[in-house]
Parts: sequence; C-alpha cells; structure tokens
Amino acid sequence: MAAWNKYLPWVEYLVEGANLGSDQFAVALTNTAPTNTHSLLSQITAIDMTNLSSRAVTTTSHAASGGTHDLVLADLTLTASDTVPTFRYVVLYDDTIANDPVCGWWDYGGPVDMLTSETFLIDFSAYTMRTA
Repeated sequence: MAAWNKYLPWVEYLVEGANLGSDQFAVALTNTAPTNTHSLLSQITAIDMTNLSSRAVTTTSHAASGGTHDLVLADLTLTASDTVPTFRYVVLYDDTIANDPVCGWWDYGGPVDMLTSETFLIDFSAYTMRTA
C-alpha cells in the first residue's frame, strides 16, 4: 500500500488560509519522484491527463484534535478514454488557492500504465492525511 507523504510547505498554506472544509482538492499524476520541499503544482512534472476522467476529489470530512487536522476524502476512480502516459506518483493539490499548492503524494512503487477503458482507483480511505 502506498504511504502518504506530506509536502513541507503545505503547512504554511494551511496557516495562511487554506480551508480543508470548503477548498476543492484534485490529483495530478507524475512519473518523476516528488521532493517534500515542492510547494506548487507547477514544480511537479505532471503527465498529460487529457485522456482521464475528472481529477476533482470530494472531501468527506475534516476534523482537528490534539494539534493535528485530519482530512478524509472520498475514493476517486480515474477512467482512461485513451492511452495515458505512464505514472508512478499521485499528487494531491488544493485547486482553490492560486497557483495550486501541493499537499502531499503517494508512491505506487512502480510504473502504472492505463489503456483505453481501464480504471485506476485512488483509495483515499486507506490513508490518513494528517496536517501536523
């Protein structure tokens, strides 16, 4: 199972006005290993997602307790309408804030290829996205 990796600058965006309850989150896919010092989507070498279904993510809930804030997202299934470039990493970003700050990423451990009509499930329920 892929582990959640937080981008360090994301904490600053939370302090400066990100709203986990109302902001729209989305995913980008990349085949280039992220580094935890990236702060914006433009710093990620994202693949072309033209042939994929919507990458918008639904927030199920969020809650603060004991100095941490947990974000719960609904699972997302991406469906290919044609061949999709190879990727390995799924990056979560805040699509509401200008310049799309990146929150974190998951490493799927190897190349993922998708052909026409294939699906890829991002099982967010398997992860705790904790902003501590």
